[in-house]
Amino acid sequence: MDTAPNAEATAQELTPNHNHEGHDHEGHDHDGHDHSGHSHAPVLNPECVREVRIEASVEDVDAAFGRVLREFKKYARIPGFRAGKVPEQVVKRRFAEQIRKDVVERLLPERFQAAIQAAGVVPVSQPQLTQLTLEEGKPLEGTAVFEVIPAISIDGYDQVTVPRPEITISEEDFQRELKQLQESRATVETVDEERALVDGDWAEISFSGVAAEEGAEPISGENSLVEIGGEQTLPAFTEALRGACVGQEMEAEVVYPADYQEARLAGKTVRYKIDVKAIKKRTLPELNDAFAQELGEYENMAALETRIREFLLSTRQRDTEQQVREDLFAQLAERFSFPVPETLVQQQVDARLDRGLRALASQGMSAEMMRKLDFNRLRTAQRDAALQEVRTALLLDRIAEAEQIEVSEEELERELQMAALQSREPLEALRKRLTDDGGLARIREQIKREKTASALYQRMPAA
Repeated sequence: MDTAPNAEATAQELTPNHNHEGHDHEGHDHDGHDHSGHSHAPVLNPECVREVRIEASVEDVDAAFGRVLREFKKYARIPGFRAGKVPEQVVKRRFAEQIRKDVVERLLPERFQAAIQAAGVVPVSQPQLTQLTLEEGKPLEGTAVFEVIPAISIDGYDQVTVPRPEITISEEDFQRELKQLQESRATVETVDEERALVDGDWAEISFSGVAAEEGAEPISGENSLVEIGGEQTLPAFTEALRGACVGQEMEAEVVYPADYQEARLAGKTVRYKIDVKAIKKRTLPELNDAFAQELGEYENMAALETRIREFLLSTRQRDTEQQVREDLFAQLAERFSFPVPETLVQQQVDARLDRGLRALASQGMSAEMMRKLDFNRLRTAQRDAALQEVRTALLLDRIAEAEQIEVSEEELERELQMAALQSREPLEALRKRLTDDGGLARIREQIKREKTASALYQRMPAA
């Protein structure tokens, strides 16, 4: 979660909150600045809002107008006048609004930085300029409004505890994992003898059917495998197929449960015609040293069993720690209530949506399908979780400060090396990019929060 304070205000961020038409200086190259204003000011949390007054003397205002006017006069291209020879009054009339914007850009950023330093505040949102007075012959006056992280009391945080369960792996857990591993290496072969299907067999079938409702789409399949009596097989299929032979055709009425995993069939009744194509037998491999050696660099079955137990224990430890942390964070947030800057909440909503869209893209969703999503509804649905994540991050920041938890250069370097490997980007190129865009500070911040959360977890009492 990114809550790095943004004390550096750009000129555009300090542009007054009203719309401005985009402009063309007709040849006047203005350093590539984007002069478009904010069409809508972001909603801020009133409990986190602060403001500072920004002022400039008449002399400074007039000097800024003079410098900007000279630049416009030098580069302006207006029909009927030679380059650089356009009268000042013509330039002023033609580019009045653009000149004013450029003067704002010259005067405000430096004075805003001085004002927030004098006030001892650090903005976490883009400042919004209100009540601006700016014209030649008068002093500049205005107010910059922004959000800050409020003072957060954590008195007694070290007394907040949740039980840390003992982590064990039962024999049942181990046998279930071993069974799944064995089944993943099973082979399926066709039964040549002429006989009927019995429990434990797999029937290879073709089927067609339609739900008992008006306008239902037909359902069909070829060469599907159904386990007779299997846990995942609907009873109606088992009852219809049990005792059937290859080549036999039959009908079955299947009532799907309301919570069936395939939504289009949930709660539906479907009448099927079924054709048995073959009987298959699934054979599990023997659990011996050869089986272990096929799976990897295991000397024998005992080594594989040890690795399975280690894997289960590691997974259980990770899951348990995550749950304990979440319980602890929830109690801390409940005990230490404080207002949260809406800017940070919306940034976290953005991050959650970005992760979700990337996941959808990796699953094959097209850009066209994504554009049809209701993003207003998605943002609303993400807000509560985003708010909790921001609140937790701010609490961890305060606790890290109280406990003087720091991030070493070695820890930061390890994280960068991992990120470079994952992104397949050269380490130095990644380091430069993150340094330029502020990402390095965010990574350091995340490492510090992780260290703080781990320290808190280790102090939790055993259940």
